[in-house]
Amino acid sequence: MFSSRISFGLCFCICALVGVWLDAQERPPVLENPSAEASTADEMKPYVEIVEHTEAKFEMLPIPAGTFLMGSPDEEDERRDDEGPQREVHVSAFWMGKTEVTWDVFEVWMDDLDIFRREVMKLEPSPRDVFADKFQITQPTKPYTDMSFGLGKKGFPAISMTQHAARTFCKWLSAKTGRYYRLPTEAEWEYACRAGTTTAYSFGDDPDDLDDYAWYFDNVDEGYEKVGKKKPNPWGLHDMHGNVAEWVLDQYDEEGYAALIDETQDPLAAPLTLYPRVVRGGGWNQFPEDLRSAARQASSEEWIQRDPQNPKSIWYLTDAQHVGLRVVRPLIEPSDEEKLEKWEKNLPVQVERVGPKE
Repeated sequence: MFSSRISFGLCFCICALVGVWLDAQERPPVLENPSAEASTADEMKPYVEIVEHTEAKFEMLPIPAGTFLMGSPDEEDERRDDEGPQREVHVSAFWMGKTEVTWDVFEVWMDDLDIFRREVMKLEPSPRDVFADKFQITQPTKPYTDMSFGLGKKGFPAISMTQHAARTFCKWLSAKTGRYYRLPTEAEWEYACRAGTTTAYSFGDDPDDLDDYAWYFDNVDEGYEKVGKKKPNPWGLHDMHGNVAEWVLDQYDEEGYAALIDETQDPLAAPLTLYPRVVRGGGWNQFPEDLRSAARQASSEEWIQRDPQNPKSIWYLTDAQHVGLRVVRPLIEPSDEEKLEKWEKNLPVQVERVGPKE
């Protein structure tokens, strides 16, 4: 295991080689799924992605391209300064997870469950497994405790992962399926959450209606709930408000969107510092105002303050049990160069364990 205190230059080389191996080699063949195939937005359909060699699956819904006002108006109740200035943003078509990623799916990568099942059932690796299995050297080290903290796993949203872990999971999922998955940008997330609405929530302005759509501080029993149990938003997405907050790709800026005011097509504030970054949607332990479509939350070192390890884990959060993830898949997959310049841009590079899992 490499120490996290080795030089930044060596860290960069190690992680760059591991993190972008998919871009530098032959690409994995695509897992056959006719419903997932589309060349134009009109051809996009909902589809179910089944993780090979497991029973884990998740559903993706098509989100049409469009234009919307990102951020909240000055007169919105409980509005915060970091939700503006409002700006018109154009978003390209993509698919988005119908629900948050569950432990059923996340633990396949986290614990090599697909590899274990292959070995037990004496199954031959698929062509995609040749690529996905390389993520044995870029996956979480063994957690120091149950990272669900006893709140439930089967059918429940995965939680307590760092943004680094969430991004690496997406790389593995891309290799495992041959389809390009990543975290959403803030713009994509808010566009999908609003689903054509301009109100504080996707169902209107009245927080008294929140019980029908979200799990939050006032209606949970000390933890999150299984995904998809509340009403969806107008585009069929569940739990965009509440249950768990969701990682997006962007760096958090307390000045809001002032720095991105001229970037209107698929904007992204690529992260250049480890803290703060953005989660969206609010979680089970938060208040109605935190669940608004425009509400933002910044990550902080307080989210790992009780981590007993030294150095602290780059994979797990001991103090952010309200944080999870949801994946997207763009209709038009960017080139390898475009991924590195924008969608995969992520500094500082973090040191990962190199070698087989203990």
